[in-house]
Amino acid sequence: MRKLLTSPSKMPLSDNEVIIYQNALKQVSDISLNLMAVKVDNHPGEFNLWCRELAEICLYKVNRDLLDEAQFKPLNKLIELMKLGASVSQLRMSCIAPWPFYVGFLQEQAEIHALEERSRLLIFIEKIKATPLAEMINEDRLAFAGKHSSGHDTAVYNFDVEWFGGTKGAKAFHNVLAQYPELLDTALAHIPLTGEVTKSDYQAFVRDFKLAFDKIGEKATLPPATRLLAMRRPDQFVVLTSGKIDSICQGVGIPRLGNQSFDDYFTALIGSVRNMAWWRQDAPEDEQELFLWQHRAILLDMLFYADKQTAENSNYLKLLNKPVKVKAERAAGTGGRRSKDTAAMLVDRALAAEDIPEHILAKRDSIVAEVEKGKKVEDVLNLMRMIFG
Repeated sequence: MRKLLTSPSKMPLSDNEVIIYQNALKQVSDISLNLMAVKVDNHPGEFNLWCRELAEICLYKVNRDLLDEAQFKPLNKLIELMKLGASVSQLRMSCIAPWPFYVGFLQEQAEIHALEERSRLLIFIEKIKATPLAEMINEDRLAFAGKHSSGHDTAVYNFDVEWFGGTKGAKAFHNVLAQYPELLDTALAHIPLTGEVTKSDYQAFVRDFKLAFDKIGEKATLPPATRLLAMRRPDQFVVLTSGKIDSICQGVGIPRLGNQSFDDYFTALIGSVRNMAWWRQDAPEDEQELFLWQHRAILLDMLFYADKQTAENSNYLKLLNKPVKVKAERAAGTGGRRSKDTAAMLVDRALAAEDIPEHILAKRDSIVAEVEKGKKVEDVLNLMRMIFG
């Protein structure tokens, strides 16, 4: 353990990495005996791998039963510093990485970052993003905006809508989204669906995005704006959340962005991303690589720290695996009534799957009627399968 803790002193660290390392050592002093009790077999020679190794030890190998109450604070602080260090180091690497290296890293991280599930979200958004927010059903609008709800039926939304950055804490944004979606459409219309996005395009978006918030007497904030931008153009924009801002700014080497840093987001962050070798790569011919290239900016999210629990924390998986509790008084449905148009759209999407047999397809109207009452599409389909074999 002593060798592991001192090894970064021999690594070529950036200024930000040096600060993270020094802050980590301050936390280690309070739990040094607990750490020394852990046997260490792996001694990485790179800072991001070192951070991952120490984070793994703190999360899963330190005997927490032997910790005093006061020691949990430095332990948790050390874990957060190691997550920050791994993210900063990997983002720093991306600044000089060529496309083969970048795409190789994405593929290497595919499992722990749930790339397959993230891709299903991106494919879904690609199908609906030309539709104005004001014309979308509520579930689609929330999927675009990044807020998970129980209405995201797993038979239709087979992904966590909050991948890349959720917005459930942005109350003012969701008030605007619910009351004035057409104003957000006006802002998004300035961002072309293909081709170059210029600074004037972005500035026009910001102007109208802020005007939408004036309607409710609130100030517009940057993170939810980046979610809308990245969903519309995942090749151009990166999603920011309060939890990721420190990592990305330190990793890319720009001043810290705040909630009102609209200008710096485009000039400093997006400007830096556009200068990276992997971003300037021409479109590849390989189909799988082409998909990653078409979403190369938003997929920078996969350079942030993740562990084996990250993929398992998907809201989609939680909803999919949630135990069903059936009560007699609620047998007619548990999700609240839906409009007929919304129910029909959800059912038609589910019935478009290749494994739906003809005798189930023939029951479309009956399925729609049940979903309209508030039942989940998946539950109705499963019931149909049981009844009709």
